[in-house]
Amino acid sequence: MTRNVRHFAPILRRWAEAGRSHAGCILVTFEHAEYARLLLGLGHLFEGPPVQDDWVDRALFLA
Repeated sequence: MTRNVRHFAPILRRWAEAGRSHAGCILVTFEHAEYARLLLGLGHLFEGPPVQDDWVDRALFLA
């Protein structure tokens, strides 16, 4: 999980184009101090037990 969308989004795009794999990434686009919003968003993403294979090469935005 990162708020560094500016750098990570292009990296993830380049990796996808090159056929490189990653474990998954959550890109957060709102203010750093919005803890309740962050926890709520993560709660929705992880409502069920996370399965690692579902996250491989996946990039999601919390906006």
